[in-house]
Amino acid sequence: MKFYRLLLLFLIVSACKNETKHDKVSTFESKQLDLKYAKGFAVDYYQNYKILSITNPWPESDKTYRYVIISKDNMAKTTFNAAEFDGFIEDPIETIVVTSTTHIPGLELLNEEEALIGFPGTDYVSSEKTRARIDAKKVRELGKNEGINTEVLLALDPDVVIGFGVDGVNKTFDVIKQAGIPVVYNGDWVEASVLAKAEWIKFFGVLFNKEKEADSIFNTIESDYLGAKTLAKNAAHSPTVFSGAMHKDVWYMPNGSSAEAQFLKDANVDYLWSDTTGNGSLALSFEAVLEKAKNAEIWLSPSYYGSLEQLEEASTLYTNFEAFKNKNIYTFSNTTGATGGVLYYELGIARPDLILKDLIKITHPELLEDYKPYFFEKLK
Repeated sequence: MKFYRLLLLFLIVSACKNETKHDKVSTFESKQLDLKYAKGFAVDYYQNYKILSITNPWPESDKTYRYVIISKDNMAKTTFNAAEFDGFIEDPIETIVVTSTTHIPGLELLNEEEALIGFPGTDYVSSEKTRARIDAKKVRELGKNEGINTEVLLALDPDVVIGFGVDGVNKTFDVIKQAGIPVVYNGDWVEASVLAKAEWIKFFGVLFNKEKEADSIFNTIESDYLGAKTLAKNAAHSPTVFSGAMHKDVWYMPNGSSAEAQFLKDANVDYLWSDTTGNGSLALSFEAVLEKAKNAEIWLSPSYYGSLEQLEEASTLYTNFEAFKNKNIYTFSNTTGATGGVLYYELGIARPDLILKDLIKITHPELLEDYKPYFFEKLK
């Protein structure tokens, strides 16, 4: 019944040619949602509804996606030019499907995880809270992101689907939208800074009418991050650091303008490739890495390798680094959920403060004597 109701509402607004003008009102001081860092979305508040705009859903996107969030009652007495919008979301949202593990912390931090009814690739979910709901069959498996089981999803009939894209081409999302279910793109991963990524908690706050809660959560994360950054400045020594590992014959390393490198800068370490720029990772030869990093003190995130033995079995060349000889290698890949999902990939975007504290504990242990790393551990 929900499907036919939404379809009827869409047909009604499609028939209207002129948008009714309303004076903007808001519980916020400004007429827009206050954002400190995030550039990829915006929210305008009107008397009876709000408009969510996704301005940068993927790199180099040239389209802004606009969605109306409105109650059923207000929809009946408000007219829109449907051609101006990419979806109409009925407020309040009671059921939701998300498509990336990075979306799950947003639901949980706002205590809205019970709204989640479907996810593609549930084995990748690490959170104990959401894993319990998956095990209780309250969250349906939807297959894989590149091939979501639309039959199951349409049967679930969620109020909204939160998707992500790399180029705007997704036939599955087209099918979902044609069935009357709005698909909203989340572009948290495109943001340039780690705090901008974390600020997308406010995106979920808008969807669930919890703007004040989301703002409070983000302010705490921001304060903790900036506090840790200030603490790191007190370090007496900045150890030399490198990262990554070889895939086939190419060593992939974060470029100096990446979010990963920002963590290292804020942790007050000497990242040996900090002067590089560009999009994506650096692609280097083993020889180039060895020449610069042979005597580096710390090796971070050696790809998916979970032990020193695995590294050496993959290539004896790795044993040439002093960080290997001194067993000074740290990874986040061993911190997983019950079914193997890597916690860093799920929670890291939402909690950059924890990542920074982990790195400070590794590189300046004297500054955080009682802190236990959340993601990283030393390779054994």
